[in-house]
Amino acid sequence: MNKATKISSMQDSYSFEGVLESSASKIYQTHVIVPSEIASALLAKDVKRVVATLYVGEQSHEYQCGLIPRGKGKTVIMVNKEIRRMLRIDAGAKVTVTLRQDDSEYGLEMPEELAELMRQDEEGNRLFHALTEGKQRTLLYVVSSVKKSERRIERAMVLLDHLKKQQGKIDYKKLYQELKVSNRYE
Repeated sequence: MNKATKISSMQDSYSFEGVLESSASKIYQTHVIVPSEIASALLAKDVKRVVATLYVGEQSHEYQCGLIPRGKGKTVIMVNKEIRRMLRIDAGAKVTVTLRQDDSEYGLEMPEELAELMRQDEEGNRLFHALTEGKQRTLLYVVSSVKKSERRIERAMVLLDHLKKQQGKIDYKKLYQELKVSNRYE
């Protein structure tokens, strides 16, 4: 069980110490439990998306994530494989966490390549913005998860074409097939 210690709050930022735990979720592998008093304070302000900073020794990493309810009053933040690799940690590692409200427009950074294509494609822009916030974040992640700008442009083009072909809906199976078939998915 993850026991938080040293909980502190400075203005709209909350810090605590916790332990990285394995998850039974099929969506993510590891998480940190957010102390109930911090989760309650954030949720009382209707904050569901946060910017988390994990500190491990001299290393740190900041990223955007959601407060994920796990039942029985338990709230967690996800820590993905890439972050664990960068910080050289795994389940059982002690971490210091700082959380603050994510007040970005989408809850993830908008890749400039997708933003530019949407400026040029009125229908694609309209269909993207008609999606739920969660679906928008998924598409932002798909585009931004590659390093090269050319690849982000290709992915953004496939996504907008997909939205138009599917009349504003996302068929994830078809989408990933389109990304693969076009040799644009890594």
